[in-house]
Amino acid sequence: MTTDDIKKVETEGGETPVAPGASSDAPVAAPASPAPEVADPVASMGNRDNRGGNRRNKERRPSRRDPRVKPEFDQKIVSLRRVTRVMGGGRRFSFSVALVAGNRKGSVGFGQGKAGDTPLAIEKAFRDAKKNMITVNATKDMSIPHDVEAKYASSRVKLMPAKGKGILAGSSARTVLEFAGLREIGAKFLSRSKNSANNAAATIKALQMLDTTKLKTRHK
Repeated sequence: MTTDDIKKVETEGGETPVAPGASSDAPVAAPASPAPEVADPVASMGNRDNRGGNRRNKERRPSRRDPRVKPEFDQKIVSLRRVTRVMGGGRRFSFSVALVAGNRKGSVGFGQGKAGDTPLAIEKAFRDAKKNMITVNATKDMSIPHDVEAKYASSRVKLMPAKGKGILAGSSARTVLEFAGLREIGAKFLSRSKNSANNAAATIKALQMLDTTKLKTRHK
């Protein structure tokens, strides 16, 4: 069999005959694997541009969320307690909240609320604070015209004008004075009570006493 006959048989799909004098155990060359496809760089660049365009379009879309409206009154919790009541069927838990609310422009209030869950108790306390809102009789430099002293439950507080010194107060009294919009004032607790709710209520009562107080004027 000639070399041309061997090539003809290979092209027709038959088995390759062994040439005379050659061993049949000789390794047969494996068929070559097809070459891997090469990605077109131009097409990939086009896809990247499209992705960038989609990202830009997404950024340009207006937000569907409504703008957040600033509340009229600021609020801060000064006391949060869990109250337990023993009933015939077991214990019942509720939450008691005391908070201070104000607009930082002369109006401030103190309220308390009690409910089975904390959000509802906070809402009740906020409604109570708005119901008991007072207007502070402040001076032009956002201070008080004179010293004033008030007592609520076991708390006793004294408010004094402090020109050029800012707010000199601690505990819940500082929260009340800040939410009332006062800037040059000092507060001192004359009692040893650490109850934040009572201290805040005493400060509110002291500010309320300024409305009924008249200053004496000296005639030259």
